[in-house]
Amino acid sequence: MTLIPALLLQEEVGGGAAGAAASGIASIMMILMLAVAVVFIIGLWKVFVKAGQPGWAVLIPIYNAYILLKIAGRPGWWILLFMIPLVNIVIVALVSIDVAKSFGQSAVFGLVLLFLLCGVGYLFLGFGKYRYVGPAASVPR
Repeated sequence: MTLIPALLLQEEVGGGAAGAAASGIASIMMILMLAVAVVFIIGLWKVFVKAGQPGWAVLIPIYNAYILLKIAGRPGWWILLFMIPLVNIVIVALVSIDVAKSFGQSAVFGLVLLFLLCGVGYLFLGFGKYRYVGPAASVPR
């Protein structure tokens, strides 16, 4: 962590090259992270529309989690569970499985493509022939 700022502050003859390399690596990483975010947004937008929800909801941070919980059939108060460290990992895995089942897919599809591969499955669900069959989990009243 302290190596990159130290490289950027060097004033030796070779210091400019190290700073440029660090800046280039950071730029590439930022572009890759932005590409992953765009892919996730596009896939989730299509999933929301297929499930009868507004697609623009994916752009609003907490509201998109609430809509995803509605699609999965989980209660809205589970948003609070997303904010607890380590518990949120389990909750996201459960919601991923429920979203997959809501589209007629298996739990393995939910765990591998939706949870582990960070949204690739949402592209499959959104652009594929999959249909929303209703919430997989029952919402307690």
